[in-house]
Amino acid sequence: MESYIRSGGVVMVPILGVSFIMWMLIINRVYVMRKLFVKNIPRAEAGELVKENRMPPKKYQGANSLLVREFLSSRTGDRQLDGYILDETVLRLVMEMDRYLALIAVLSGVAPLLGLLGTVVGMMATFDVITVFGTGNAKAMAGGISVALITTQTGLLVSIPGLYMSGFLNRRAHNLKHRISATGMYLRRFL
Repeated sequence: MESYIRSGGVVMVPILGVSFIMWMLIINRVYVMRKLFVKNIPRAEAGELVKENRMPPKKYQGANSLLVREFLSSRTGDRQLDGYILDETVLRLVMEMDRYLALIAVLSGVAPLLGLLGTVVGMMATFDVITVFGTGNAKAMAGGISVALITTQTGLLVSIPGLYMSGFLNRRAHNLKHRISATGMYLRRFL
């Protein structure tokens, strides 16, 4: 692995840095969204909890229970003000679903561009060798070609799974936003 990174040249460092940051953000979002999908309370039970002004049991950690918890912790007792508080809570939770998703998409789009930069650097090194030694020294030319190919390959290897995960997380966030918004509209009748 170390020789593979070395043979890719200096551009491998930013590509691997982009990959590391991107995967840390992906793991964070997968964990948060999975937690909000599982162990969810039914909408009807959420309505009963709001009606009775009771917090959901600790075993529930899904999106509906999070909405009920956050709303009940800010509830005032004034029906009109509580409507605004519920709307604000829904809006805040919906906006939270998009956290880091744009950055993940940008990082997965930057990786092939860094690979292309490595290709240019490698080809420049190859042309420098050709300038000094001519085309007769194949071993010297192979180093530059190796840099060009390895960085391009690594950029694509980072980008393709990142783009897939970006799309997956965007769909998951859309579903969660819909669930939270629908539950918020349902809870309005219990204020």
